[in-house]
Amino acid sequence: MVKVVRVLVFPLALLLSLLMAPTANAATTPLPNSMAALGDSITQAANVAYWYGDHPADSWSTGNSSSDGVYSQYERLVKVNTAMTSHGYNDAVSGARASGLSTQVQKALTQKPGYVTLLIGANDLCTSSTSTMTSAGDFNIKVSVALAALHSGLPNARIFVSSIPNIYQLWSVQRGNWAARSVWSAAGICPSMLASANTETTRQKVVAREGEFNKSLSQICAKYPRCRWDGGVTYNYKFSASQISVLDYFHPSLSGQAALAQVTWSKSWWGA
Repeated sequence: MVKVVRVLVFPLALLLSLLMAPTANAATTPLPNSMAALGDSITQAANVAYWYGDHPADSWSTGNSSSDGVYSQYERLVKVNTAMTSHGYNDAVSGARASGLSTQVQKALTQKPGYVTLLIGANDLCTSSTSTMTSAGDFNIKVSVALAALHSGLPNARIFVSSIPNIYQLWSVQRGNWAARSVWSAAGICPSMLASANTETTRQKVVAREGEFNKSLSQICAKYPRCRWDGGVTYNYKFSASQISVLDYFHPSLSGQAALAQVTWSKSWWGA
């Protein structure tokens, strides 16, 4: 009988420790009272639905619409800390490359957020051809300068750096869709990857450069104790066709933004 009790108690104790671990881990990091989002059109929720253009209220990061189905990082933080309410700033700029991060950083510094998210790099990859993509070295320099300025200007802020979504996977999902191919061609969307005349060799050049960019983002973030890298979950997430905008067949749709909010939150400071 004694042996049976011991066998039952141990799993119960183990279960309780596992259930309590996320709460304990989250509690060790103070909740922020404000946040700022840096990046490009993905963070501005461009062409997410309804009509063309930015829809920041539907953003995975600082979105604040209660009816879009996107449970953003901002909304998740407001739920556990009401002091965050109305203190979410979307400083991302549609079309921005890493070279434009310094301007966004300066704006964020004036807002003094306690938390900053960063998702950048798609526009450095999506250029007229593979020969005009941002070089790996230049991307590294621009991101390094931006993160150094953030950590210097906001020494107490927590930073979250997302990997870049897998553009090759986007092409793979939509390449059989004639509407997508027509829009890509007519609007000149990401020719380096999506142009119909591209060979597999050409597309693999974009894949390789994206790998270099994500490696830089990871390594630069690792230099700072208050910076957290997403571990590549955004890159590894396989967006379905329904999670891609039917306006441009490139940006996340509402359900895509919702998925992005979920996968990034799972690797954030408070989503363990």
